[in-house]
Amino acid sequence: MTSWTIQDLHVVQTRQPAAVGDDTFFVAARAGHAVGWYGPVGERVARFVNDVLAPETKDALVTDHVGLLDGLQTAARRHPSEVASWAVGTVDCAVWDLHGRLAERSVAELITTAAPRLLIPAYASWLTQDLSSINSPNVLTSVMAGGWSFSKWGLRRDPAEPSGEAAARMAQAVERFSDALGAPLAVDAVGTWTPAVALAFAQAADPACLRWLEDPLLRHDADTYELLAASPLPLAVGERAHCDEDPAGLIQYIRPSALTLDTVGCGGLTRAAQIIPVAQAQGVPVYPHGRSFLPGLHLAAAYPDAVPAVEYRLRWEPGRQRLYEVPLRPEKGHIRLPDTPGLGTTPRSTACPAPH
Repeated sequence: MTSWTIQDLHVVQTRQPAAVGDDTFFVAARAGHAVGWYGPVGERVARFVNDVLAPETKDALVTDHVGLLDGLQTAARRHPSEVASWAVGTVDCAVWDLHGRLAERSVAELITTAAPRLLIPAYASWLTQDLSSINSPNVLTSVMAGGWSFSKWGLRRDPAEPSGEAAARMAQAVERFSDALGAPLAVDAVGTWTPAVALAFAQAADPACLRWLEDPLLRHDADTYELLAASPLPLAVGERAHCDEDPAGLIQYIRPSALTLDTVGCGGLTRAAQIIPVAQAQGVPVYPHGRSFLPGLHLAAAYPDAVPAVEYRLRWEPGRQRLYEVPLRPEKGHIRLPDTPGLGTTPRSTACPAPH
């Protein structure tokens, strides 16, 4: 056993106050004198890491990210679920953080052979604000005064509303606020649309008002997405991609305008670094999903030509940042890459017990 061999991996919970429902668990991977971290994650992911994946990391070489990912994926396949994919990505990111700390370099520096960019553009999202329920464009203009690249908003359908009426109402809201801002908007269906609503919206919406419509369907339904892709509607997908999903196939049949890849959800930094060149070769820009903000930030720093901006979730990210020793804060619509080795995810304070 060497200082570059993983000695153990365990889960701890933050002592910092958190709102009900917030993620509070961190994964810690130890080798030699260093501990690598990733979090916060939810309790179900923490349990899966603790019960299923932790034994797979014992004595693994810190620098063998592809080999470790293969072992984690094999273990996760015995318990297939979205939680399993998230747990794989959580462990992968913790080990990348450990690698950076041992090498005394940022994760972005480890991923790229070029110098990473230090100030990363970000776009603002506020999905608890439903675009069709906002009364004044001042809500949007006040957000954009922060210097963000663009903004993304929720666009929800009332289950009792007929598909055609819902699509027309939401298309009108997009056009109204895009005109008020003088710029296209990104919108997210937030898991509330049906295929009928998505197809009706594709007929009703002005594509010039949209940067993209994100995840209009709950699943990557090839047949419906093929119909949507035949329209001029700009689409974004990727948040729901799991660690075994073929990104080339996803891009080919959906033909998205953007890949909103969740770095942890897709299997971690190792998997994301495999996917980004595939997207880039097909001319699809990658905008890392904001739930995995810090690893996404390092990807954007390492691949500036492929990753134009990261998502900053105005409603949730400030609270997550308060759990870290060194919180990251926006600077005129940009985020500065942490100047510490690893990811920059050291929790401010933790308790010892892991979830059982």
